Amino acid sequence: MTISMRSCRFFSVLLLRSTGIGLMLIMLSGCESLGLGSLGGGHFTDLFSKDTDEVEIDEAEIAALAAAPNIERLWQVKLTESKTAVFYPVYENGGLYVADEDGSLIRLDASSGEEVWQIDTGKRLSGGVGIGEGLILLGTYKGEVLAFDESGSLLWQAQVSSEILSPPHVTSGIVVVRTGDGRLFGLNADDGSRIWVYQGATPPLTVRSYAGVSLFAGAVFAGFPGGKLIAVNLQDGNVGWEATVALPRGVTELERMTDISSLPAIDQNSVCAVAYRGRVACFELASGSQIWSKEASSNAGLVMDNQRVYVSEERGVLAAYDRSSGVTDWKQSKLGGRKITLPLIVRGARLVIGDDEGYVMILNRNDGALLARAPTDGSPILSVPEFLPDGFVVHTQKGGVFAFFLP
Repeated sequence: MTISMRSCRFFSVLLLRSTGIGLMLIMLSGCESLGLGSLGGGHFTDLFSKDTDEVEIDEAEIAALAAAPNIERLWQVKLTESKTAVFYPVYENGGLYVADEDGSLIRLDASSGEEVWQIDTGKRLSGGVGIGEGLILLGTYKGEVLAFDESGSLLWQAQVSSEILSPPHVTSGIVVVRTGDGRLFGLNADDGSRIWVYQGATPPLTVRSYAGVSLFAGAVFAGFPGGKLIAVNLQDGNVGWEATVALPRGVTELERMTDISSLPAIDQNSVCAVAYRGRVACFELASGSQIWSKEASSNAGLVMDNQRVYVSEERGVLAAYDRSSGVTDWKQSKLGGRKITLPLIVRGARLVIGDDEGYVMILNRNDGALLARAPTDGSPILSVPEFLPDGFVVHTQKGGVFAFFLP
C-alpha cells in the first residue's frame, strides 16, 4: 500500500489494522520516522502532519504579518525537546507546572519563570500536566498514571491499558484518563485504584489524538473516531448519551476518517465539538440533542464564549460561528496558512493562538483582526496557550516555555 503526500512534517505515521495479520506499520512518503513508544494496539495517522494540499500565500499577507506589533516577552525556560508527545503547561496557585518527555516535572514561579522545584520521575512521559484537588498528574508511554502532591512527592502510581497522550483530569475524587487504545479510565484519586473503564469503538484507521476529556457537571465528555461525541457518568462510567458530530464519507479508510481529535467545549446548557474532515456541531448538554451543525474540519479544536464558537480550522483558518445558530460571524484566513492551536480566550475581547512555526498571535475576538504577534524558538506550538495572571505561556516542540505579557 502506498500513500503519497505533497508535503509532510513532524512525526506522521499510519498504523493500519489488517484483519488476521495484526498491525501493519506504514510510513507516509517523505516523513521522518520517530519512535512511538508503547502503542497498545493503536492504529493512527498523525494529526500534526501538514495538509496534503499546498497553501499559496501572497507577499502582502506575509508583509502584514511581519508588520504586526510585537508582544512583550516576560521570561523563557528551556526543557528537553519533545519527539512525539505534546505537553500542556498548567497554572495553579502562583505556580506553573511543566514536564518533558525525558521525565522531568518542574514547578516554576509563574511571575518570574524561576524554578521552585524539579523532580526526575524516572519515566518517559507522554501526557501531562493535569492538576486539581491537590494532585499533579502525568501519563507515560507505558500506560502509567503518576500522581504527585504540590511539593513534588509521589503519592501513587496506577497502570492502565496503553500509552497516555493527554493530561489526566480530576474532579470529585475521580481521576479520568484517556488511553491511546480508545479507553477511558476512572481512577480513585486517593490511591489510583480502578473504579470503571469505558471502551470506545475504533475504526480501522484513526487520527492520533492528543485530546483528552472534558469534565463538567458530573459527566465526562469525549470525542471519538467516526465522529462520535459521548457523555458518560463520572461516578460509574455508564453512557448518558451519544451524539454524531459527523458521518464518515468516502470509499477508502483514509477518506472515511472523521475523528473528533480535540476537546469539546462546554457550558451550562450546551456542548460543542468539531470533527476532522467533518462538521462542527453543538448539542444540548442534558440530552445530546443537536442544536446546529455546519461543515468544518479541525484537529485542533474549538472554544466558546457567550456569543461565538471559535474553531481552529485547517490551513490556518480561525473561524467564529454564532453560538446559538451556527451562522458564520467571521473567518480569519490570513495567518500565513499555518496550522494553529486551539485559541485561548483572554480579557479585552481577545484570542491568543500559536502556530507550527513558533509564533504566538493575539486576535480581536469580534472580527478576527490580528492585533499583535511574536516569535518563540521557531518550532511548532502544539498545545493551547495557558493563562497567566499577567499574560499567557506556551510550550514549544523544542522544549521552550515562553511567557508573554498581556496588557
